[in-house]
Amino acid sequence: MNTEPINALVWTGDEHFELVACPFPRLAAGETLIRLTTATICGSDRHTVSGRRSQPCPSVLGHEGVGVVQETNNPSLAVGQRVIFSVTAPCMDCDRCSSGRTAKCRRVMKTGHEPFNGQWQLSGTYATHMILRAHQPVAVVPPELGDVPASIASCAGATVMAALDAARTSSISLKDKRVLVVGLGMLGLIAVEAAMRSGATVTAIDPNFSRREFAAQLGARTVDPTGFARAADRAQSFDVAMEFSGSPNGVMTCVKSLDIGGVAVLAGSVADSPFIDLDPEWIVRGWRTITGVHNYEARHLNQAIDFLSESKIDWNRVTDGPISLDHVPAAFRSPTGEGMRTVVGIVR
Repeated sequence: MNTEPINALVWTGDEHFELVACPFPRLAAGETLIRLTTATICGSDRHTVSGRRSQPCPSVLGHEGVGVVQETNNPSLAVGQRVIFSVTAPCMDCDRCSSGRTAKCRRVMKTGHEPFNGQWQLSGTYATHMILRAHQPVAVVPPELGDVPASIASCAGATVMAALDAARTSSISLKDKRVLVVGLGMLGLIAVEAAMRSGATVTAIDPNFSRREFAAQLGARTVDPTGFARAADRAQSFDVAMEFSGSPNGVMTCVKSLDIGGVAVLAGSVADSPFIDLDPEWIVRGWRTITGVHNYEARHLNQAIDFLSESKIDWNRVTDGPISLDHVPAAFRSPTGEGMRTVVGIVR
């Protein structure tokens, strides 16, 4: 009988957390128990704790992480493998799953979003262990990819891969395209590098100087939002615009920047947001496309691993920490540093 302690940091509302000892689980068919080694604090979890985004409570938050398989009933996995996992656990039986839209499964369960007293107690990454459900996409991490970028691949990285897929709806390639990236958090920075690597000319905007510097180091032309609004090339000058800030101004900047045939991909508006005005005639006459991306498909998880394995991003500069699991509540109450993610080293 396994006697290794399992501890979960349970969010109990507002900025309150409680470290709870959990019994060793009995796995159902297809399930896997992993011992988490690293997690990263995503901005959407901060939205949850601040009250901007609704979520079941109490629950174990955290959906970016990497761990080692400790026990498994999944024949495609083996004990000792280092893995990351999808934010979504689809049913694979409904019409959406059958059509290939598993990210919007009708009975989807989500990593770090399930009630602690429900059927998926150990669903989040702010814990020593986590259960991966049957049908939940899992990817084995190669040795050359460190824990921090591997953890980030499981949300930010894979979401950007999905956004790039959406950006290609009217174009086979981004090569030689004019691409605008709005919002230079972790997703925006990865999107800048991905577009640059695809051969695009990239302009990136964000009010934060340090974040613009990170993007400039990857080869992007960067401007602050005020300067961009004044620029002569501001209006209708981009083939692709991707929005990761979630701000109304960011969304409007993204949409209104499109040239004829342009595609706007909105990925940042994952919490309550104000409505914006759109001119249907401008969209129709300009053959413009506006689409949204939320979550991702299994292929995007593997694409994120491949992409980040060759990334030029300096992970030490764009992240803070590591902190221990018991310091996570303080990180939510008083974020420190300028990093885009706080790294949690799971200490037992």
